[in-house]
Amino acid sequence: MGPMIADKKFPVALFALAAALAWTACSNGPKPMPAETKSAAEAGKEAPKPPEPVTAKTAFYEMYKPARAWAADLLPLSLASGEIPSMKNEGGKAALWTAVFVSPSLREARTFFYAVADQGDSIRRGVSAGGSQTWSGSTPQSRPFQTTGFVVNSDAAYQAALAKAGPWVKSHPDKKVTFFLFSSAKFPQPVWLVLWGTNKAGFVVYVDATTGLASLK
Repeated sequence: MGPMIADKKFPVALFALAAALAWTACSNGPKPMPAETKSAAEAGKEAPKPPEPVTAKTAFYEMYKPARAWAADLLPLSLASGEIPSMKNEGGKAALWTAVFVSPSLREARTFFYAVADQGDSIRRGVSAGGSQTWSGSTPQSRPFQTTGFVVNSDAAYQAALAKAGPWVKSHPDKKVTFFLFSSAKFPQPVWLVLWGTNKAGFVVYVDATTGLASLK
């Protein structure tokens, strides 16, 4: 909140009264706060919580708000998890999420980022927006989807995928997990791609983002 500016129409008498009260307070000096009251006041001041990873929906709707200001007809094209150094992603939550929105009327795509802490010079804590790019339209591999199809959050997708990948994950405990939400002709609804490891050496589970059903293909 910026500095308060006094109303010029404020009665002069009240200004005089305020000045008098201020002078009286200065003359008498501040009264010491009782020890028990001071302790209670200090206890009431909670230290700010350190940043922590968030679910996909938390980040998505924070990005969706400014994205609507860019294009009223926007549709999500993809949502992907990312990492921030010194912060561990776990349980379907991530410290960095990247969303790509498209505008059919503008024929453009724009990338937005949501980070729980600063990440370099380009991505700051909160929402950051990238530039617009030409979008040529849907393809069988990548097509926009309605937000109503995005029902299953990333933490629920993680649990559904883990039920399928459990044995592999147990034998590869050092493999990180990443999330990618997209829509393609292969699936009737938007789908989560949950990947442990890498494309070449990893384990993939697909989770329907509307129903929560998990499959290996």
